[in-house]
Amino acid sequence: MKNEWQKQIKTPSESNLQRLATIVYALQAVSLFTGTLTLFAGIIINYVRKEDVQGSWIESHFQWQIKTFWYSLIWMVTGGVLTIFLVGWAILLAASLWLTYRIVKGWVYLNEQRPMPS
Repeated sequence: MKNEWQKQIKTPSESNLQRLATIVYALQAVSLFTGTLTLFAGIIINYVRKEDVQGSWIESHFQWQIKTFWYSLIWMVTGGVLTIFLVGWAILLAASLWLTYRIVKGWVYLNEQRPMPS
């Protein structure tokens, strides 16, 4: 009985996982205009589906997206706190530019079906 149940569970296809990584890049991009809510939605997808991409070239994109989230969050919080000293605005601008770079580079590599460099 257990074997039949396990046979019924389908593993996601590579194209579905690639589409999922695309959705996360899109959520990250939207966060530049709407705030961090979509950034959090993307990281939840990354962590929930992390096992599905393990061992594939898409795993490198998930790792890239996860690192992008955590570093962006750190810099956004730091910049937000320091806005009262004006230097925070420069930090927020730099964080936004860096986030944009990470999204664009990741999306280009994903569309070319290339893993992200480590």
